[in-house]
Amino acid sequence: MEKPRILIVDDELGVRESVRMVLKERYQVLAAASGTEAVDLLAGEPVDIVLLDILMPGPDGMETLERIRQQAPTLPVIMLTATKTVKTAVTAMKLGAFDYVTKPFDVEELTLIVDRAVQSAALAREVEALRSEVGVRYSFDNLVGPSAKMQAILRTVSMVAPLKTTVLITGESGTGKELIAKAIHYHSPRAKKPMVTINCAAIPDNLLESELFGHERGAFTDAYAKKIGQFEHADQSTLFLDEIGDMNPATQAKILRVLEQSEFTRIGGVQPVRVDVRVIAATNRDLHEGMRDGTFRSDLFYRLNVVSIHLPPLRDRRDDISPLIRHFLAAKSQELGIPEKSFANDALDLLMQYSWPGNVRELENVIERAMVLSHGTVMTGDDLPQYLSPGNGRAHPVQQSVLRGETRLEEAVDQFEQELIRNALAQTQNNQTRAAELLGTTRRILKYKMDKLGIAADGRAAE
Repeated sequence: MEKPRILIVDDELGVRESVRMVLKERYQVLAAASGTEAVDLLAGEPVDIVLLDILMPGPDGMETLERIRQQAPTLPVIMLTATKTVKTAVTAMKLGAFDYVTKPFDVEELTLIVDRAVQSAALAREVEALRSEVGVRYSFDNLVGPSAKMQAILRTVSMVAPLKTTVLITGESGTGKELIAKAIHYHSPRAKKPMVTINCAAIPDNLLESELFGHERGAFTDAYAKKIGQFEHADQSTLFLDEIGDMNPATQAKILRVLEQSEFTRIGGVQPVRVDVRVIAATNRDLHEGMRDGTFRSDLFYRLNVVSIHLPPLRDRRDDISPLIRHFLAAKSQELGIPEKSFANDALDLLMQYSWPGNVRELENVIERAMVLSHGTVMTGDDLPQYLSPGNGRAHPVQQSVLRGETRLEEAVDQFEQELIRNALAQTQNNQTRAAELLGTTRRILKYKMDKLGIAADGRAAE
């Protein structure tokens, strides 16, 4: 493993050699006798840490620090200072220096500060690499959809992403609303901070307000400490309110105030908290119907609906199915660490003709299940769920039963949920947390539905 590289900048040869002797066992030590030499060296040499003397002829340490900051904004710089210039070193830290060391050096102190700076630099590189990876993951190239409808959506996303504009994303479950929200965030100036996500349907009404806005200590029973809410966590970033159609009207009113005034008050608090948050909301409900029946505030709807993006169901953009299949085959191979597989023609026919009531999420889960359970590199129709088999037409068997008048709608919904949950549990070896992720819900809601539908922990019917 290559040693980290440290640049020592000091006009005194004795100081440069002293530092070299102290650090040479653990680090590669480069040296420069002036600020100008250091800046020139940094232009062509990768360096992890800079040790920079404050008092030097020519450009001094402060001027050199400013030039280094322009060239390498995140490079840790440790200032070297005599006791009489400690105040200047503190000023340098306010300008972005990592720390300072006083001359003559205490070897242990110097080593400790250098080690800490190296760790900080490594962490910064890791964060930047992860940020870059996330940005690539949610790049427009990874939003698969060559159909005219999806291309129109992507054009809207690219136009609205750089702005602070509030966005409302609508569409059935499984159409990719959160994926679109993340694409908007990670193509915005706020991408340096993570997007904060809250599922309004997964949190009970009596806890949702505290989750969003936080509370002060003693605000209510069990409020033993101050809690920072998600709006504060999302300051300077994006807050994604998923399933906002399930939010109660009282909380909707408080969301409206934040959108209009950029401030809120924690539960039990008196001082308003100002935030700079971009809000993206999503729902699979018909908010127009919610406004008519009084469950969704019209003033909040019009405040959220500045830019509206509707994701059509997969059955209405069948041109996207084949590209999505290719995308998931490659992505799941890498994610699962298994060789790439392909579908035989009979399997492709089944995938192409199915109506996909669970949309893109269902297609993704079916492909993952087939890849995990199949033995060869070419998957056939036998590797797909039975409900996709010939004779079932374009409709799910439960759907056909409803259309023939054999099953009531409520019973069909229960049957369909049972089938999806059992398939998810089978794919995840009965891991309820992972199954909930596959279904796009929480473990608590999954457990509630399992109890309601009589599904045991192993996926079988409860006794």
